[in-house]
Amino acid sequence: MVRISEFQVKDVVTVADGKKLGNITDIEINVQTGKIEAIVVASSTRVLGFFGRDEDIVVPWKNIVKIGEDVILVRHKGNSVSYEDEEQ
Repeated sequence: MVRISEFQVKDVVTVADGKKLGNITDIEINVQTGKIEAIVVASSTRVLGFFGRDEDIVVPWKNIVKIGEDVILVRHKGNSVSYEDEEQ
């Protein structure tokens, strides 16, 4: 079992180019199923956690490739990933 506090200290990194996206600031949970739908990563333009909410990066749970000890590897393109983008 993993706690949300443990997720928040892990770096979120893209598999394709190794770019660090940031750290998890929030999660989206489907209240019907109780499953995590996506993670929300604060962008580097966010100021003191208050401004730039629309700049956050939303990564669908299915785009998480691996959760390691220190990092979370994700498939990501652009500023945000919609659920439809990865249906290919």
